[in-house]
Amino acid sequence: MPTLLYLHGFRSSPQSAKARATAQRVQQINQQRRAQAQPPLRWICPQLPPSPRAAMALCHDLLGATRGDDLCLIGSSLGGFYATWLAHTLQAQAALLNPAVDPARDLRGQIGSLTAWHDPALQFNFTTEHVDELHALEVSDLRAPVPDPQRYFAIIAQGDEVLDWRDMAARYRGAKCSVLPGGDHALSDYAERHLDPVLHWCLNPASNDF
Repeated sequence: MPTLLYLHGFRSSPQSAKARATAQRVQQINQQRRAQAQPPLRWICPQLPPSPRAAMALCHDLLGATRGDDLCLIGSSLGGFYATWLAHTLQAQAALLNPAVDPARDLRGQIGSLTAWHDPALQFNFTTEHVDELHALEVSDLRAPVPDPQRYFAIIAQGDEVLDWRDMAARYRGAKCSVLPGGDHALSDYAERHLDPVLHWCLNPASNDF
């Protein structure tokens, strides 16, 4: 069964605008697939724990034996970093939305007690151990292009106010990249402009080219 795993960003959740828009579109696609007697897509969009190690363990548990051509990942910001590690280790492909390149560096200043964006009542501690766990998930030298770039489709906004778009473009050099003039970290026009290309990439691997 084709599986889509969506990975949200730091302090985010399955209630983010991009996650909800993707879930709604997958539901529509599955209605069409059922009408055509095709198996539905398996949609997985978990709430990721603050521990990177625990987050990846959760993903492995949810995926079971699914990997390779049966799996596509969609990752936003920190979720893009996670998706890169999973795509590399599970031999899958991934669509990345303003992906974090070096979150251990970028999030070191966030160590402490934090709240979730979509549920301020949800509090968690981000620790130095979590930073070390991020280092453990780095795929090769972060200063070099990612291995097997053909696995990735990266949407990169030059107007990202959180991450440097040049880091993303360098890291995913050789991948299919859509570098946007302007834009923002949240990709506010995701549902209208980017969702269909992302799902096309995920669901039609044989037609993906550069």
